[in-house]
Amino acid sequence: MEIHRIRRRGFWVSLIKIALRPIKRTCFTTIKSIFCNFFYLQYRGALFRKKAKISWVDHPLDEEIPFVPSLVGTYMDFLPFCVRTQAFLTEAFGKDADPYIESFIGDIGDLYALAASVYKRNFSTTRRPLYLWKPAFVSIHLFDPHLMCIPSLHVMVVILTYRRMRQILRDLRAENEYDGEIESVRTRAIDITESILYIKQHSINCIAAGLYAMTCFDGQLLPASEAYDFIGRLFRRGGPVSGLSSAAIRNHILDLYQSFLDSRPERGDWERPLLDFLESQG
Repeated sequence: MEIHRIRRRGFWVSLIKIALRPIKRTCFTTIKSIFCNFFYLQYRGALFRKKAKISWVDHPLDEEIPFVPSLVGTYMDFLPFCVRTQAFLTEAFGKDADPYIESFIGDIGDLYALAASVYKRNFSTTRRPLYLWKPAFVSIHLFDPHLMCIPSLHVMVVILTYRRMRQILRDLRAENEYDGEIESVRTRAIDITESILYIKQHSINCIAAGLYAMTCFDGQLLPASEAYDFIGRLFRRGGPVSGLSSAAIRNHILDLYQSFLDSRPERGDWERPLLDFLESQG
């Protein structure tokens, strides 16, 4: 069976295909959540920066990861990647996929609200180079005040995408038929996660926080065992990070993720381990 069909899809064609489904109300609610919990909240923090609580969350191991501007396209693909996946499911299953896609889109809005519950109490940032030689970086520096690093929404959205796709295909009894596409989507999720480090938009600490937030969001969608597996696949396919450094990076992400889980209160305030970490970073 041909695979990688999702990666080759056009974003606008996919978006139109989703928009034509009877799920417009959910789409509007999610767009509103993204605007309020990401853009408005972040710009308000940037405008009143002196009043905002901001923590620097860089880690020494970030220095082992080179700045690779050519991967900015991969970094910016995280939402189009999600839309293409939904369009693929719509095309493959028609009306049968509609309730799943509606839930999928609603979850994205919920993720932004979940992450904002940390951002509202403590912003976070990293040191990034002022690189303007590519138009994509110009837009990043113009429109991203870079105050929402922990937890990483990039990580959260791509994890949601590949895990939800597998879950939907399982519910539709088509998991085996589309096994190749599932693997392709997971590989792309890993690529995008690595790219946030290569273009210096996040620290390795942000990946652990994003995975922890996803486990708190839905422990069945991302149980700890699946998070361990995802971490174990990072920086495994070669590239500019050395073998020793990649192992140290994976170990740090795993240890930090586990420490967040171990510190999680039994009831309520799932944000507490992240807020305590941010407090410790100053």
